[in-house]
Amino acid sequence: MKIIAGIDYSLTCPAICVFASYNDDDDFSFGGCSFYYLTEVKRHAKTYRSNIFGQGFIDWDTQEQRYESIADWAEEKTLACDQIALEGYAFNATGRVFQIAENTGVLKYKLWKRGKPLEVVPPTTVKKLATGKGNASKDDMYKSFFMETGVDIQRLMTPNKKAIGSPVGDIVDSYYICKHLFGTIGATV
Repeated sequence: MKIIAGIDYSLTCPAICVFASYNDDDDFSFGGCSFYYLTEVKRHAKTYRSNIFGQGFIDWDTQEQRYESIADWAEEKTLACDQIALEGYAFNATGRVFQIAENTGVLKYKLWKRGKPLEVVPPTTVKKLATGKGNASKDDMYKSFFMETGVDIQRLMTPNKKAIGSPVGDIVDSYYICKHLFGTIGATV
């Protein structure tokens, strides 16, 4: 048995896809995945289907406490994993890039202390795997996810929203990050 995870890490809605393979012949599939995410939106902090689990953020007083609580949550969700993939930084990102880097650094450190093998995957690689193009939009990513899995999580989780946002887009990204890792390591774990 091998267990791997793909993490779409952020300050506002981190998402993790954990895939468990029981034998070397298993293919990567939505049904073999469990999804976890943190959300600031209370109505999204619940379970959808049997494999999508939302949780509200833990209260925090300082940014450092916030980073630690998010990293603790991610570490706990990946304890059983043999290998983990994390989406890398977008080079053209704007806004709170330093806070995002600090937050991610805390998680990387915790995973390193646990001895968890970690691969950092460029966002363009994730998008290309999903859609065939490295500059795909959130809508493009979702369309590929829906076509591949047949699961309409947009309608399930955020039926009144037209645009793909959190947590839907984060779950989709974590799925393709995990799928990339599965394709990279195959049955070697």
